[in-house]
Amino acid sequence: MELLSAWQASGELVKLNGHQIFVRQGGLASGPALVLIHGYPSASWDWQPMWESLAQHFKLITLDMLGFGFSDKPVGIDYLIREQASLFTTLLNQLAVEQYHILAHDYGDTVAQELLARQAEPIADPNILSCCLLNGGLFPETHRPVLLQKLLLSPLGNLITLLTTKSALQRNFNKIFGKDTPPSKEVIDGLWELLTHNNGLRIMPKLIHYIVQRKQNRERWVGALVEAKIPVKLICGMVDPISGAHMLARFEELIANADVTALDNIGHYPQLEAPSSVVDAFLDFHQIEHQANIN
Repeated sequence: MELLSAWQASGELVKLNGHQIFVRQGGLASGPALVLIHGYPSASWDWQPMWESLAQHFKLITLDMLGFGFSDKPVGIDYLIREQASLFTTLLNQLAVEQYHILAHDYGDTVAQELLARQAEPIADPNILSCCLLNGGLFPETHRPVLLQKLLLSPLGNLITLLTTKSALQRNFNKIFGKDTPPSKEVIDGLWELLTHNNGLRIMPKLIHYIVQRKQNRERWVGALVEAKIPVKLICGMVDPISGAHMLARFEELIANADVTALDNIGHYPQLEAPSSVVDAFLDFHQIEHQANIN
């Protein structure tokens, strides 16, 4: 796994919508654009285990959303999903990308749903060609937040951040990973560094309000999936207690001709727990698996 320091050195800070945002690009300069959207509470580094494999087929674009990773973490804003989505469209417009594919996880799934919702509106966003989602709260009715998330949402949220330690982070991540694929020390060390960069712990109670936003915007964001006119796929770690098998069942219930890949014994972070399996499923979704094997 690439060291976090090397990941940071390979990216840059870019001024987007008034904020300094960490951006990382790679892959084929003339290939189809693939935008990778990370989850909560981590950052774009989540995609590192898959980066080189995907770079053989796509022009890769990712960033640390506002409040995450190496990007700005201002205190006096509300961290709205729609504003996170606009970071991506602003960047894509700056890069002159007119159409792109999405691969998203967790919090990033919700950002992807907002981007999908905009496709039906008369605004000049780049065109989405396909969307692949990993474990996340696609449907508020199936989301099962862990205790730490509930506490951060409560009036005790600011106190909880003061009590948060690297050991506490590891305990919570151990609960949401598969029992046979726990997070490595390197992963925990990197996530902790990303969390604490720019005094990030202090804004965790603000960021967690995406859970509330999902309920407020359910019709818009679930509707965007149900009514999508492009190929949509779900790759799901089945033992994820937050958004695992029960979420996949709801996806199959609501999405016509649902395209799903179930990863047995994998938890909430498939891209960290089983990156090769995720790459295989993703390339198959794009019908380039056999080409990858030949090369």
